Amino acid sequence: MSGSNIKSSSQPAVRFCARCVYPTSSAAPLALDAAGLCTGCRVAGQRETVDWARRETMFRRLLDEYRSVDGSNYDCIIPVSGGKDSYYQVHLVKAICGMNPLLVTYHGNNYSPAGMRNLVRMREVFAVDHIFFTPSIDVLKAMNRLGMVMMGDMNWHAHAGIFTYPIREAVQHRVPLMIWGEHGFMDLGGMHSYNDFVEFTYRFRHEHALRGYEWPDFLAAAAARGETLERRNLIPWVYPTDEEVEAVGVRGVYVSNYFRWDANDHGNLMVEKYGFEPTDEPFERTYRTMSNLDDMHENGIHDYMKFVKFGYGRATDHVCKDIRAGILSRAEGIELVQRMDPIKSRDLQRWLAYVGWTEARFDAEADRFRDPRVWAIRDNQWVKKDIDDVWRGYGPVHLTSTDRERFFHF
Repeated sequence: MSGSNIKSSSQPAVRFCARCVYPTSSAAPLALDAAGLCTGCRVAGQRETVDWARRETMFRRLLDEYRSVDGSNYDCIIPVSGGKDSYYQVHLVKAICGMNPLLVTYHGNNYSPAGMRNLVRMREVFAVDHIFFTPSIDVLKAMNRLGMVMMGDMNWHAHAGIFTYPIREAVQHRVPLMIWGEHGFMDLGGMHSYNDFVEFTYRFRHEHALRGYEWPDFLAAAAARGETLERRNLIPWVYPTDEEVEAVGVRGVYVSNYFRWDANDHGNLMVEKYGFEPTDEPFERTYRTMSNLDDMHENGIHDYMKFVKFGYGRATDHVCKDIRAGILSRAEGIELVQRMDPIKSRDLQRWLAYVGWTEARFDAEADRFRDPRVWAIRDNQWVKKDIDDVWRGYGPVHLTSTDRERFFHF
């Protein structure tokens, strides 16, 4: 892609974790210690010292505090996408702990066929009530375009919807307890310790998940760029007021603080117990087949934008988790990352037709968000800087057919 209108600048060199393959250009908050290990690896190591039996007891006591004694209301709300993690959350809360949850889904209009089948199946296999919310498609298309122009993220609407609409339902139905899965930034980059018992906060939602943007920013951007958006179009993304939240006492807890979180293990368990379906067609940008089936672009062109911005993608995320879990060696992970992170996936063509853009327009917008620590212009083309010291000492890794079968079934 041409980048002749953008100048390179001198920035500190990107470094890589000595155990996994995360760079310090990570989109999730992350740091390296004196030994060269990232905070994500350090926090992941805490799982070996946690008394998980005691944590489960704590979780059950917490649930009992919120259980509707007379059955006049739901016991809790579980925001779900229909993915393996959603299944695991409902499995623990309903099947294991006997709660009566209300499931709430924000539908961003990009479900894969397998993802939609999994979502519909949840209500049947768990015998629960399920609110399934789909915003206006015209509004979603406008927010896709605006998100890409404003922050290089066409899926901002989905992040905001996931972390806003279920809270609106909690306030409306006066159900204070919300059950989330894992804290993503803690799981990836070690943003918190397992000893913190971190809970969901508006501040995390606003500053990290939503990158500091809110619905008024989209109204302003729409007016400046000729998009047709009005205040009444953005109701699903308007967070309840402090007074509304406090009146109900809404509280969001993370299952991963109380049960050992291993996506591979509980993904396979959900396949066995409830018929959860992996994707029909493997992804191009990652080897896992149970990941992000609720959005065909999340593992595709949305993730490609992370590679454009920060020089790594979803394969790196999954490789780092699997290195920490002892499933992959670092050398095996490097082979996967080298092969999959740079791919410009085919789903781009679907997204371009969806929003009415050309690929040239997409490339031009994408170039505006490249991290100068990672990218430089050479011969009028964007290239990654010579920062791949993480690969030094490793020759090409040739995976056997047995290796590939082992990697690609997750």
